[in-house]
Amino acid sequence: MTLSVSVENLSKQYRLGVIGNQTLYEDLNRWWAKVRGLPDPLEKIGEVDHGNRADGLLWALRDISFQLKQGEVLGVIGRNGAGKSTLLKILSKVTGPTTGQIKIQGRIASLLEVGTGFHPELTGRENIYLNGAILGMSRDEISRKFDEIIAFSEVEKFVDTPVKRYSSGMYVRLAFAVAAHLDPEIMVVDEVLAVGDAAFQRKCLGKLSENAGEGRTVLFVSHNMAAINRLCSRAILLERGRLIDDGSATEITAKYLSGAAEEDGTRSWTENEAPGTNQVRLLGMSLYTEDGVSKSVFEVTDEIFIRLTYRVGVPNIAFRCALIFNTQGVIAFASIEPSETIRSEPGIYQSIVKVQAHLLSESEYSLNVSIFASAGAKQHYVNLRNVLNFQVYDSMTKPSARGDYTQNLLGVVRPMLKWDISKKQSD
Repeated sequence: MTLSVSVENLSKQYRLGVIGNQTLYEDLNRWWAKVRGLPDPLEKIGEVDHGNRADGLLWALRDISFQLKQGEVLGVIGRNGAGKSTLLKILSKVTGPTTGQIKIQGRIASLLEVGTGFHPELTGRENIYLNGAILGMSRDEISRKFDEIIAFSEVEKFVDTPVKRYSSGMYVRLAFAVAAHLDPEIMVVDEVLAVGDAAFQRKCLGKLSENAGEGRTVLFVSHNMAAINRLCSRAILLERGRLIDDGSATEITAKYLSGAAEEDGTRSWTENEAPGTNQVRLLGMSLYTEDGVSKSVFEVTDEIFIRLTYRVGVPNIAFRCALIFNTQGVIAFASIEPSETIRSEPGIYQSIVKVQAHLLSESEYSLNVSIFASAGAKQHYVNLRNVLNFQVYDSMTKPSARGDYTQNLLGVVRPMLKWDISKKQSD
């Protein structure tokens, strides 16, 4: 099969804190600060060191090599700062490599940022024609696709409005519609789909899948592992500018998630900061598996335990705890303690709930917490939104509700139900 993209020993280096070359004065300033043991005066405030810099130089990419066949869909994953966006910018010829080379066979369409290639003073209609011309399309070709682009983007009412007045959601709708419908041989898509709402994201993923089915090559960057697994047959994992692994999407996403499950599945407050009232204050919350390890990434086959820790400040108080599970902009479900239990003495208590395996579908979830009394004197002691976030994914290596079905399963829950198959006896 024809190669669409070939990347050989690709590297990209940046000099930190400067545009162009430094002056002698700046070099002396840096040297004198180093001699005195002071911070680098040219270092940018708030910069994060991802372990890929040395002597004022940052290697955003280092010796990256891979090939992509026509019609292949490649997921590019990695932590923030791994070099994913830099790779796509080089492939899109937004910037050039420091060393190495790339070979691209075919017309490439890029969606790297909201409104990439759009002129803010031009209308949506004018930007469609502008983008099409940049992609090498004739005016007649663009006109044939125009109505389809507008219908997909859902911005019909604003097509003759300058795009500088568009919201970020409208921007990305139109930008994606243009990139997806103007018949590129290669599509490069960064995490911009996160700007759209859940319904539009599903629509975009469906279009990308359709494009891939028509033989177009797609490079897709996302932190949504469920989307990577659904859309991509193959993935590469970047870390600190280097290509760490290359293989099937399910294998690579599982490897990434196993390493990305930072111990951030906890949240706690000091006694003075704890939310609540003098009667009840929430001190902490944690998510963990049966082995007791706190984490924020779970497989669909995992049992998830959620612990609420709270201080009761008065004797003989009755209340119950509740959790609300949110995903894709909707409430998936809620769970409450079955009765208002009396806590007879002041002190620190905890409530633990178990979410059984094979219940939650692949998605990102956020948890709301409520501690309240509904019988007698009704009162909310704690009512917090988005206290903790976690992700559920399917590695497809263990038995689950999907069986051997590899496509996306709809819904916000995915219980593993029992199916019986039998032939009906004839009369």
